[in-house]
Order: sequence, then structure tokens, then C-alpha cells
Amino acid sequence: MNVVSCRRIFRAPLGGWIAVITLLVGTAGADSPKNVLMICVDDLKPNIGCFGDPVAVTPNIDALAQRGVSFQSAYCNQAVCSPSRNSLMTGLRPQTIGVYDLSTHFRDAVPDVVTVGEHFQKFGYQVQGLGKIYHTGHGNHDDKQTWTVPSWRPKGSQYVHPDSLANRVKDSRGRLRGPATEAADVPDDTYSDGKIADEAVRRLQQSASNSEQPFFLAVGFLKPHLPFIAPQKYWDLYDPQSLPMPEYRQAPQGAPDYAPTNWGELRSYSDVPNEGPLPKAMPRDLIHGYYAATSYIDAQIGKVLDELNRLQLADQTVVVLWGDHGWHLGDHDMWCKHTNYEQAARIPVVVASPEGAKGQATQSLIETVDIYPTLAELAGIDAPLGLDGRSFAAVVRDPKQTTRPFITHVYPRSGRLGRAIRTPRYRLVQWAAIKGGDQGVDLELYDYQSDPLETKNVAAENPEVVQELLEYLGRQSAPKQAWKPQG
Repeated sequence: MNVVSCRRIFRAPLGGWIAVITLLVGTAGADSPKNVLMICVDDLKPNIGCFGDPVAVTPNIDALAQRGVSFQSAYCNQAVCSPSRNSLMTGLRPQTIGVYDLSTHFRDAVPDVVTVGEHFQKFGYQVQGLGKIYHTGHGNHDDKQTWTVPSWRPKGSQYVHPDSLANRVKDSRGRLRGPATEAADVPDDTYSDGKIADEAVRRLQQSASNSEQPFFLAVGFLKPHLPFIAPQKYWDLYDPQSLPMPEYRQAPQGAPDYAPTNWGELRSYSDVPNEGPLPKAMPRDLIHGYYAATSYIDAQIGKVLDELNRLQLADQTVVVLWGDHGWHLGDHDMWCKHTNYEQAARIPVVVASPEGAKGQATQSLIETVDIYPTLAELAGIDAPLGLDGRSFAAVVRDPKQTTRPFITHVYPRSGRLGRAIRTPRYRLVQWAAIKGGDQGVDLELYDYQSDPLETKNVAAENPEVVQELLEYLGRQSAPKQAWKPQG
């Protein structure tokens, strides 16, 4: 093992750094740190070929899975952009940070946290971010400390089709919103994600020319986030009449009436009614758009991975693909994310490591916070102390291994925090005020062995299961209240 991989760094009381270096006998070249390519995709659920979707046209993600391990039981820590991405970059859960919304910057709540990018910089990495890594907007902003150089995002119009541009309206926040879908006969780089892929190719080329310094390149694609926009050729990959439609279209029986989402995010688009059901043809068009946008992103991922291969960097690079959360595509009569249900919480994760297994899938439970320590271990450096995440590098090497007996995620609603425990068979959600309050406690329990579509809350019929899973929750630290400015 080389010197770099044996260095552990601690934050000193006054904010400085202390590096403790242990020298071990070994060959530095054999264990030199690996590069990291982290691909983040906004609103990407496991509607992907290598995750069992027979309709999805995703040859590039499928090819990545053949080079590595696909994690079939991966979950986000909160099904909304900013808290989920905070968990990825800090290795801390939302309930540890105390940030559950889009607008609060994580450093307001945990100013001294060491992000994964900062940590890799301490080991000599060039750390760069492209596209959407952190959630910016809604009053939130990027984190300069994470990056060696300022992060980069493309500029350009979201819509290009004349009909879309002509049908934009202002939403409640004064932003121009067009229709929920667009198909235009344009090149890939007309839209932002094509530009992000092109920039990622350029950054890889620059990194290849500086082979003495390892790189950590985070590439964040924007689609298939709403609006579902992709060049026409990706829409043409699908017969809309053959697309899967939701099987169960009502809220789970016995669920608290506040637990579902009202999918207000979708209703902000110009062709979606402000209330009531969607027009009859719209669900199929939305599902078509989601698949088209997913295939568009798959093609952009392919461009980046092809360049990694062309530059002969693949054997020196750990690649991780991560979706920030899932998305309701009409199931339970819901759209968007913003729930604790399976369609919102389950995410795709694929890890290809030079020393890892190839072409295998695993059911090992993991959550987003686990990616930070895993990347550190696979890259050949130590992870910092105090993370909520656990490394699943052992599963990358041997997919029969396990990381956790359960995962946890949260979602706030109606003055309560829904804290969820997901095991291979069950999900329990405990809805309660974080501290005090007189709302009482509500419980949801779903048995995925007998009810994979979450049609019925069976908490009342299974008190022993509920008690066992509540004990799991009891082992965790109490969740923090949502951070608020002082004064």
C-alpha cells in the first residue's frame, strides 16, 4: 500500500488540518489512487434495462453494468433534490444535518462538514463539478469548497420548439413554464445535457494530459427531470402504445391522508391543469417523455464513457452512476417525487471498479450516504470519521456480500417527519413531530413480499413486525429539527 492511501486527516479544533501519515512497506505504483468519475442524474428511477425494465432503451448504462455491479436495492435518503444531493456529497443523512428543504444550504446547518470533494482534494485530487451536482436555485447555491476549480454549468434555453416557446406562462414564483414535454428535431447538444457531455469529454482529455494527478470528476445531468424534453430521435425509440402504464392508481388503503404527494411540481407546467385529474391522453405522453429523456441521458453517458475508454483511463478509474431519487409515474395516482414510497425512494446505482466484480447484480441494501466512504475505499484512500455512510466496497468486489440489514430515509409532511426503515421485505414509516407537538404518531407498514405495489398499510395487523422495525429506528440518533436562521 502506498503512503497516500494510509493517510488519515482530522479537522483541528480551529478549523485547520492535521495529517497523520503511516509508512507501510509496499509498492506505490501498484496501489496508486484511482481516478473517480461520478455521474449524477436528476430524477432517474430504475426504469433501465439492467434494472429489469424490458422497455427502456438504455444501452450505455447497461454496458456500464456489464463492467461493474448494479445495486438493485439502493435508496435515496430523502426523495427531493437538495437533501438527497447533500447526503451524497457529505455522507450525512438529512436528519443528521437538519436540512429537509430546497432553499437551505447545508453549510448553514453544518458549517465544518468535509464534503467528498474536499476530502479527495486533501489527497491530491483535482476535483471538478459539471452540470447539476448540488441543487442550486430556490435560494440555494453551490459549494465552492468542494471544487478545485469553480463548478461549471451550461447556458441556454430549456425549450427550443416554437410551440413550446409560444405556450409559456408564469408560475407562482414568476418563472416562465412551458409544457411538460417537448420533442424537437435537433442535435443532442442543442439542450443542456448534450453540452454537459461535451464538456465532460473535454475535462477528461485535460485530465489525461496530466497523468501525475488523479482526478475526481462529478458530472451531473439534468434530465429526465421535468420538463420531459429530448430530441425527437429519442422519442422515436418508443411505441407509446407499448409503454407500461401504472397498475395501481389510488393511495394505499389505510395510509395517512397526508402521506401522498399532491404533485404540485407537475402542475406548474403550462399544459397541466392546476387541479383535478390529468387529461386522458396526458399520462401516456408523460410516460413517453420520461422514457425518451432517459434514453437521451443514456446517450450522453455513453459519450462520456466512450471517451474514458478511448483515453485508456477506464482501468484506472472508479465509475459510479447515481440517481438522486425516484419518481412517481402515475402509480397511486401520483406524479413527481416527494414521498416515502418505493417509487420515489428507490434509485439506480451502478459501480464499476477496476478491482470489482463484472456484470453482476446485487440485492445488498445501500443508501446514498454510503457512496462517499465507498468511493474513498475503492480509490485507495481513507474515509473521514463521523460519516453516516458505510462503505459497500466489499459488495463491489463480491456482490454476495451485504452492507446493511436495513436502510433509512425520511420525508417531512404536515408538521411531521416520516422516518422510514426499509428491509428486504418491509418498509415501516413512523410519522411524528421531531420534538414535542400534539399531532400524535401515525405508522405505515408495507409487505413487499405479498404486496409489491403498496396497496395496503398493514401496520395494525403486524404489531410484532412494527415493534421490531421501531427498535431499528430507536438505534439511530434523534433527528434534528429543520435548521432555521438565528434571531
